[in-house]
Amino acid sequence: MEDNKQSQKRTFKGTVVSDRMIKTIVVRVDRMKVHPKYGKRFLQSKRFKVHDEKGECKVGDIVRFEETRPLSKDKRWRVIEKISV
Repeated sequence: MEDNKQSQKRTFKGTVVSDRMIKTIVVRVDRMKVHPKYGKRFLQSKRFKVHDEKGECKVGDIVRFEETRPLSKDKRWRVIEKISV
């Protein structure tokens, strides 16, 4: 029996906030959440260190990235595509 099932990798879309490291960018992903009791909506952000092999992403770019094996202590993500500038 062959197992042709492909693993689903988590993907996110976010804005590059830092490109000062070599082959690494920091991407901020924003989520809109709703307070469970009061119903107010608020913005929640998380920052990810993402591997950028070619070094083509700059601050302000919107990128899509996916989960991968650990590349360093903090890096577990890699860029799939640069969406816009």
